[in-house]
Amino acid sequence: MTAVGGPVDVVVIGAGISGLAAAYKLQRAAPALRLAVIEQEAGPAQHQSGRNSGVLHAGLAYVPGSLKARLAVDGIRQMAEFCHEHDVPHRACGKVVVATRPAELPALHTLMERGRQNGLRDLRWLDQAELRELEPNVAGVAALHVPEEGIVDFRVVCRRLADLVTTNGGQICYGAPVRRLRREGHWWKVDTDAGACAARFLLNCAGLQADRIAALAGQPPHVRIVPFRGSYYTLRPERSGLVRHLVYPVPDPAFPFLGVHFTRDVHGEVHVGPNASLAFARQRYTTRAVDLKDTAAALGYRGFWQFCARHPGRCVDELVQSLSRARFARAARRLVPDLRTDDLLPGRAGIRAQAMRPNGELVMDFLLADGPDAVHLLNVPSPGATAALAVADEVARRIIGRLGVLCPLRVSPAWSAAPEARS
Repeated sequence: MTAVGGPVDVVVIGAGISGLAAAYKLQRAAPALRLAVIEQEAGPAQHQSGRNSGVLHAGLAYVPGSLKARLAVDGIRQMAEFCHEHDVPHRACGKVVVATRPAELPALHTLMERGRQNGLRDLRWLDQAELRELEPNVAGVAALHVPEEGIVDFRVVCRRLADLVTTNGGQICYGAPVRRLRREGHWWKVDTDAGACAARFLLNCAGLQADRIAALAGQPPHVRIVPFRGSYYTLRPERSGLVRHLVYPVPDPAFPFLGVHFTRDVHGEVHVGPNASLAFARQRYTTRAVDLKDTAAALGYRGFWQFCARHPGRCVDELVQSLSRARFARAARRLVPDLRTDDLLPGRAGIRAQAMRPNGELVMDFLLADGPDAVHLLNVPSPGATAALAVADEVARRIIGRLGVLCPLRVSPAWSAAPEARS
């Protein structure tokens, strides 16, 4: 456990990829900035950032003009450049989006048009024969090839970012869950298990806890984080040749989650999944993990029941699929008919921090909320990791515009001593 010392310009809550990328970009924009990152866990990227598919999303499916569309396209190019510059293994392996039946062809055409509007390069429509040539074991009537999509280990990205933040003079305090936030004059006082910190500006990048941190800061959001658990299987090594690229279904516009798909990682494994069912703990990953506070927050939220009422069949399917490997394999065989149930080995699980409105609508775009001397990242789901550096640019612009951090830090006389000394 390390203690945060001295007053700072900006305190970042959360050492996932969003928080670390924002800290890195703030330091690049204003080298004199004094900055601290506070993280509840013992190291970076312990939750969403270290438990995702590792896919670099190119911005194919997002509504043109949305934050997701703009920042994903910019973000994948920035991320690839960052990985190249800092020796992070990554690969542009490409993706195919497969229409398994004729009824999906209009939606596939829409995806292709969105991709073009979003600035993706070298998109290619594949007929059935061309799909078979590219992916011999994948069944479909047509597909879309997206060559810019790639893969990376975001845990390595986060470690590189953390090293850069500390090398550039920033502090990172691990093992420091936030217990209290309060305003004292023009300063934020942040109480943690590792001591206290004073800051002129607060940046909330707490992911699965973002709504709770916003509430602690006196700004209860009009959305709630509802955690969705996604479980993956891994193909047996001798069966990893079933797919050559990332292989995705055409998304169902009536349902907010994508469905089972195949992704490769930079270590050579092929993952199948995920499903999407309610998680009964926001930050615990075993199948039977239950946190009473988290469960009550989800089941006591009328938005969750409104969501279930909107999508009853799919919600039941996702739940059953999460409990049955045979049902999971059946869903995967829509794309790869030769897949056998025993090809699937238990894999990792992740939990998606999904903002939901009281009427049951999921917040589909990124959601950043401004508060008094604060910015809260309330919804940064996929492609949040891909877009992290571009999201960080947006955050840095907001903070620098409001804080004037190019000026030297002006320490309040009340905080001239280290905050821990006054706790």
